[in-house]
Amino acid sequence: MPQPSADYPLIVGVSGIRGIVGHSLTPDVVTKFAACFGTPRSGKTIVVSRDGRSSGEMLVRAATAGLLAVGCDVLDLGIASTPTCGFMVKEHGAAGGLQVTASHNPPQWNGLKLFRPEGFVLSPDEGQRVAEDYHADNRRYAEWESIGNVHGNVDAYLPHLHRVLSLVDADAIRRRHFRVVLDANHASGAVFAPRLLEMLDCQLEILGAEPNGRFEHMPEPIEENLGGLAKAVREARADIGFAVDPDGDRLAVVDGTGRYIGEEYTLALSILHRLAQKTGPVVLNGSTSRVSEEAARRYDCPVFRTKVGEVHVAERMLAEGAVIGGEGNGGVIDPRVGMGRDSSIAMALLLELLTTREQPLAEIVDELPRFEIEKRKFSISGLDLAALFDRIKIHFADGDLDTADGIRVTWKDSWVQIRASNTEPIVRVFAEARDRSRANELCDQVHRLIEIG
Repeated sequence: MPQPSADYPLIVGVSGIRGIVGHSLTPDVVTKFAACFGTPRSGKTIVVSRDGRSSGEMLVRAATAGLLAVGCDVLDLGIASTPTCGFMVKEHGAAGGLQVTASHNPPQWNGLKLFRPEGFVLSPDEGQRVAEDYHADNRRYAEWESIGNVHGNVDAYLPHLHRVLSLVDADAIRRRHFRVVLDANHASGAVFAPRLLEMLDCQLEILGAEPNGRFEHMPEPIEENLGGLAKAVREARADIGFAVDPDGDRLAVVDGTGRYIGEEYTLALSILHRLAQKTGPVVLNGSTSRVSEEAARRYDCPVFRTKVGEVHVAERMLAEGAVIGGEGNGGVIDPRVGMGRDSSIAMALLLELLTTREQPLAEIVDELPRFEIEKRKFSISGLDLAALFDRIKIHFADGDLDTADGIRVTWKDSWVQIRASNTEPIVRVFAEARDRSRANELCDQVHRLIEIG
C-alpha cells in the first residue's frame, strides 16, 4: 500500500488534510479522517462537496462512507465552491461541512477542508482535536440501524448566489452589460461563476468551461499562470477578466487592457468599494499588502492584522465587528455572506464598483498607491527551520521584528515575512516595498540564508 513519505507527504493541518492522490492520500485515509471528524457529530448532518478535480468523485465517496459509518447524514452538493459549502452548512443548520479540495495545489494533490456549524473553517483547537483523533484511530462506528443517509441537492450554489446578488445593486450592474472573460480552469468555478455572471447580464467568455479537473494551466491564480486570460481580455476588448482558483475562494483580476493587477488588488478594491457604502473595522492577515490598508485609511477605518489563515481573520472580524476583511491572495471575506473567503462576492463587488464609478478598472487601480509585493516559496525538505529563523533574526536586526506568525521584519518603506506553510511542505516568503528592486532584494537575501542549510 502507498505510504506518506518525504516525496509524498500527508499534511495534517488544523483545517483538514492534503496529500498526493494514490500515495499519501488514499481512500482509506480519507474514510478514516472523515469518520474521525464525524464521530462527535453522529446523528447530525454534514454538508459535503468537491472542487472539480478528477480525483474528487472518488474521494467524496470515501469521505461519505466514513461519515455514514459513524452515523452522520450527508447532504451532497456535488461540485461546489468552498464558500458555497460553508454557506450551505449555516443555511441548513448542519453540524459541519467537508469540502474535498486542494485549493490551488497542482492536480495530483487533493484533500479535505473541514467546517464548523457557523459555516467557516475549524478553529485551531477544533482542528487539532480531529487530527489527534485521526492519529489515535479514535472513531466510533454506528450500529446498522443508526448508519446515516445521503441526500442530494441540485443546483446547490443558487441560495449562495442569490444572497450575493441581494447585497449589490444587481439591476444597475445588469444595465451595464459588462463584457467579462472568466478563467474557470475546469474546476468548481465553471459551475457557479458563469451562473452568477449570467444572472448579472454580463457578456461572458469562459476559459476552461468544463468542470472536469483537467487544468489548462497550473491552478494558482498568479500572473505567470494567467497569460491566456490576459490575451483573451485584450482580444475580446472586455471590461474585466476574472480568474478563480479550483475551489472558488480566491479571485485574481485582469483589467480591460489585459494587465494582471494581482490578487492583492482584488481585496483592496473590494475594501475601497465596501467602505464607500459603510465604514467600519477592516481585518487583514500579516502577509497582505499595504495597499489594502491604504484603501481603509481613505475612510479613516481601523485596520487589524492577524496570523495568516482565514480562520484567524474570520475570528478577529467577528470580535471587531468588521465590515470587510480578507487575505491578500485574492480572498475577500464579507460577513454579510459568510465568514470565509469568497470569489462570488468579490466578483459582484468589483462589478458594482465599475458600475458606480463609471471608470475603466485600470483608472481606478491607478488611483491607489502602488506597492510592489514579491511572493516566493522554497522547499523545506531537510531544512532546520529553527536555525534558519535564528539566521534571519541576526541578518535583519536593523528592522522591527515580529514573531507572532513566523518572522516579519518591518522598515519604514518595506517589510518581509517568512513563514512555514500550514498546507504545503514549503516556506513562504513575502516582501513588499515601494519599488520592485527592494522587494526582490529582500527575497533574495532570505533565499541566500535558506541556501546556507
